[in-house]
This record gives sequence, C-alpha cells and structure tokens, in this order.
Amino acid sequence: MKLQLFTFLSLVISGIAVGQVSANYTLQHNGITREYRVYVPAIYDATSPVPLVFNLHGYTSDNVSQEFYGDFRPIADTANFILVHPNGTFDQSNNRWWNAFDVPGVDDVGFISALIDEVSGSYSIDGNCIYSTGMSNGGFMSYELACTLGHRIAAVASVTGTMTLNKLGSCNPIKPTPALQIHGTLDPTVPYNGNAQYGAIEDVVDFWVNQTGSNPTPQFTAVPNVNTTDGCTAEYYVYSGGQNNSSVEFYKVISGGHTWPGAPVTIGTTNQDFDASVEIWRFFRKYKLDDLLDVSEFQIVELNLYPNPSEGSVYVETNMPWDVLNVVDLTGRIVRSIANYSESVLIEGLDTGVYAVQIEIGNTKTTKKLVVQI
Repeated sequence: MKLQLFTFLSLVISGIAVGQVSANYTLQHNGITREYRVYVPAIYDATSPVPLVFNLHGYTSDNVSQEFYGDFRPIADTANFILVHPNGTFDQSNNRWWNAFDVPGVDDVGFISALIDEVSGSYSIDGNCIYSTGMSNGGFMSYELACTLGHRIAAVASVTGTMTLNKLGSCNPIKPTPALQIHGTLDPTVPYNGNAQYGAIEDVVDFWVNQTGSNPTPQFTAVPNVNTTDGCTAEYYVYSGGQNNSSVEFYKVISGGHTWPGAPVTIGTTNQDFDASVEIWRFFRKYKLDDLLDVSEFQIVELNLYPNPSEGSVYVETNMPWDVLNVVDLTGRIVRSIANYSESVLIEGLDTGVYAVQIEIGNTKTTKKLVVQI
C-alpha cells in the first residue's frame, strides 16, 4: 500500500520557506542506527520546559517530507514547542514504515520511548506535554503509542490513519487518551469504511470515545466552506465529557482523499477549509499527562543517574524495583545487565563513551542517557 505519494523535491519546488533550521541526529536503538530531525523555535529558552510533538511520516515517505507536508513549524515558532520528525526503518520492499502492526522485529515503540529520553536529555522538555501525530502509517503509529506508551504520551492525532482490526480488539491504554481523527470519506489508500485488515474510521472514533468515557452523542459543526474550489467540505464532531476531562474529536472530510488538510502541496483532493496542523495543536495543548493519569492506579517510574557525566562509575536509582537493567553502548551492545534489583545499584568500570541506561518494570521501559568521560 502506498500511504504517501509526494517527494521532498516537489516540496522544494513549491517554494516553501521557514525561519529556523532543523538539525539531523541519530540514535542507536536495538542495534539499529535510527534517524530523526529536531526543530527548535527561536523563542525556546532552556530555563523553561516546553512541550514535545512527534510528527510521524507515512509509508514510503520520510521525515523531511513530513516536516514540510504536515507543517507545524510556524505554529511551534509562536506556541513554543519542540518538534521531532523521526524516520521509520526500511521494510522488505525498501520502503520506510512504522511497525504499528505487531510484526516481529523492529521495536518502534521502544525507539520512540528512547527518543523521548534522548531529546529530554538535550532540551528542557515538559514531560506532561508530549504528543504524537502523523500522516497515514504515522497515524497508525500514533494510535499504537496511545495503546502502549500512554504513561508518556498525553494525547494523539491521526491524519488519514486508522487502526487494524486486531489492534481495535487488543488495545488497552492505561489512561483515558484524548484522540483526534482527521479522514476523508473517499480516501483510496486507507478506506473510510475499512476493509478486511483496517478498522472503519467511525469505529476507530467510537473506540476512543468508549475508551475515554466521552459522551457518545457529539456536538456537530459544519466547517465553513471557505474554499469552494478544493472539491470537498468538512464536518467537525466533538465528543466531550470524558474521564479526567478527556475528549475525542473528529474531522470528517466529505469527498476528501488521502491528504493533509491545509497542506501547502495538494495531491488529490485536499481540503483547504481548515488547517490540520493548527487544529491538532489546538487539541493537544488542552491536555497534560498528569491530569489524565490516575496516580492511584499507575505510578510513574523515576530513573536517576549520578554523577552524569561520570568518570566510569555511576549510581542508578529508581523509585521502585526493576526486572532488568541494561547498559547499552552506541553500537547497541549490552555492556552491563542486572536482573531483579531494587532501588539503587553502583555500576563501575565503564569506558569513555555515551550509553543508554534502560530499566524494565513489567511492560514499561525507561531509558536515560549516560555520558562517561575518563
């Protein structure tokens, strides 16, 4: 399936310009060199924690194309949040993808969790305000994060993505997770009414309405048809009153295709009556993780390393016992592994370099970067 059809070249030709510049980085995870881009607005001040937004590309696309196509950078410039555009890995057809389908192999959930730690180690991130959105396969992946990484991701949004039928039956988030769905009724790639593998869009919306305990009767608004030449119109549904003040929202694009509303590049039928990026940020900014989590049922894992940077020895402390602790070098090799320890441990004899210290507690993984300078 082709979940993304544009190229970076077409975006360059279109003459899009931005004021800031994204920087490219890599992260070793499970022995794979993973790539990502970080966009930091000029108004960012390291003394004040800011939100973090992941924007995930579609199948066959990449992070540069998604950065331009589903553009949040002008919004970040004024709202003051950091944007991260990761790259998926290559599948057997040599196309980039996100593993939101329970396929054995690539652990993209673990990668995103490690990336949260990596970015938080370099920038001042508000851990209560971490969000994920994406186009098509990136929308699938954002829902996967809502299902499995709800202790870190506050809210999610999907544009032209959905959930598999298997995922609709197995997804069990730990908290009421606010979700925003944007989808065209004539999407030829991810069908609005679903198929043998994918859930129908209205079924996905109903899933998150039930999961959050929101009012199943939505407030309906017809989006003003400000652009009468785009070949489509839009309807806006709000399911409010969910647990812990959560909600679900849905933009139904009548006759819309497999496209990002408001995108600067139009491929197929692209709605121009509203800007998906603006609406996604408006939705995200309402939610904080600690307001959504029921702390009586879920305890956030705290992982502290000191000294960091170290001279070869480091104390590892947590607020609860762990099942496994691994120290991983930049090649993905585990250099230390400790099982079933509690509260704190001293690790000695580490060589100069950068490591990831990861603890596993049940199904939860928490990672922090360690720098050793001898």
